[in-house]
Amino acid sequence: MQESKERKCSIEPGQEWEACLFQPEDAERVVNLFLSVYGREYPVKTYIDPELLIRENLAGRIISIVARTPKGDIVGHNSLFSSAPYKGIRENGAGAVHADYRGGHGIFTRLVARGAEEGGKRFGVEAVYGESVCNHIFSQKMCRSLGWISHALEVDLMPSSAYEKEASAAGRVASILDLRTLKPKPHKVFIPPVYEDECSFLYSGLDDRREVSKAGEQAPSDSRTRIQVGYFDYAQVARIAVWEPGDDFEAVFESEEKKVLEKGGLVVQVWLNLSYPWVDEAVHILREKGYFLGGILPRWFDHDGLLMQKIMKRPDWGSLQIHFDRAKRIRDLVYEDWLRVSAAGS
Repeated sequence: MQESKERKCSIEPGQEWEACLFQPEDAERVVNLFLSVYGREYPVKTYIDPELLIRENLAGRIISIVARTPKGDIVGHNSLFSSAPYKGIRENGAGAVHADYRGGHGIFTRLVARGAEEGGKRFGVEAVYGESVCNHIFSQKMCRSLGWISHALEVDLMPSSAYEKEASAAGRVASILDLRTLKPKPHKVFIPPVYEDECSFLYSGLDDRREVSKAGEQAPSDSRTRIQVGYFDYAQVARIAVWEPGDDFEAVFESEEKKVLEKGGLVVQVWLNLSYPWVDEAVHILREKGYFLGGILPRWFDHDGLLMQKIMKRPDWGSLQIHFDRAKRIRDLVYEDWLRVSAAGS
């Protein structure tokens, strides 16, 4: 079986290639590429199941871009998919490049650029974003070269096991959230006063327009929290999307947090909808529970979101590799808020 897999993945080096939309006939070769790069333990089964890959692309739930040679070989892959609450924006990810086509070929950068181009033109994608890992600086440089802008730092997002094959991480890996607006949507956001200075900096780099007001109203007595929870077992990460923080936020949140911690969650991210002038109450409740700033999440709910996060151990701040000044400033803001929240809870 192993010999057969290697034979299938054998690709002649030095061929020319073109970045283009995935076609159903590419599926088997995309799967072989992923097996050669990541092995069968790749956590997203879509990319190691040809029928599922075809189905998801035909439905538009995934927009795959491939690097295809004239012979039909697939030497690179990248995709856009939905992971934010608002489905009009897409995450960039699931990248893979054949071993013989790395280093100076520019395949991955071209695939990402073509994905944004096709996503906006053919699929109505309004913004694209990605998570640039902080165990090296290559993806950070790529995002900057394409005009993507850093807005948040996701602390300890991924386990080191995700990078075992490349042996590039000794502990959990943080990510910088980078985003590029394709279709502007100016709108009003309500900023918690405790993060007024931080948000002033974060919004100063946004490639869109916002009307910024201070939050501070009291939640209406009849308002009810609308919340959506995702849990990723392999990463031990929970993501709690708060579509609306209601008068009952604290009780509802405590119930959901308890569930994810009982599952063994090590990282809990909370996404707060900044379209509500009483979002400030939820921020104070979360800070009292040990949550600290992550950054802003443009268009997350169609309106912007605020990332807050809690890590169940001390983050390894010293291992972060961050290349650009804006991202370094975001790191400092996040670290300083972690210090303040930790001190208040000790």
